[in-house]
Amino acid sequence: MFKKLDVLQTIRDSGNVLIVRLDTAEEAFDVAVAAVAGGVRALEITLSIPGALTVIERLVERFAGKDVTFGAGTVLDGHAAWASIQAGAQFLVSPNLNPEMIRVANRYQVATISGAYTPTEILNTAESGADIVKLFPTEAGGVAYTKAVLAPLAHVPILPAGGVTVDNVGDWFDAGVVAVGVGSAITKAGRPDGDMMKVTAAAEKFVAAIAGTER
Repeated sequence: MFKKLDVLQTIRDSGNVLIVRLDTAEEAFDVAVAAVAGGVRALEITLSIPGALTVIERLVERFAGKDVTFGAGTVLDGHAAWASIQAGAQFLVSPNLNPEMIRVANRYQVATISGAYTPTEILNTAESGADIVKLFPTEAGGVAYTKAVLAPLAHVPILPAGGVTVDNVGDWFDAGVVAVGVGSAITKAGRPDGDMMKVTAAAEKFVAAIAGTER
């Protein structure tokens, strides 16, 4: 069983969380398995996927004892937090600050990545007990905004979600982030033919790009 500190260390060491937000449970499961084969070690299964909790249960069972951690994403309240923990989620991710989600997670020693954007939101999220602050959305502000925010808030572990690519991932770490969120560049690499080998290849490319950065 993954402990909270183990989960956080896996995220820090791997430098990324794969955001799996797809149309069906089967595609989400297959993509997650293919991404793990490509070296991804932290995967967020969003609750927007029909049957997401079952996907988490299956993945946790399949990779039991392996150095891979699975979390639930789009966790918007305490009820969703508890249901996700019961399904085996080892970390919880939200796009916004919901203190009850964080309270439930902390009660059961489950890691949290809670969303924020402005400096005020970031500090409120950190003060509410989140382990990592998910900077969201980041497509508009990009690396420049993230670097500006981290100048006075360098003590806050930030994970940007959105706008991170193989080509610019080094810039994000240079800005001071603890890890990055990546999604469709990997999760949809196998479309439209469902070729999971393409997903694995995309994951390998992204993992290699992170390994080549100075962190």
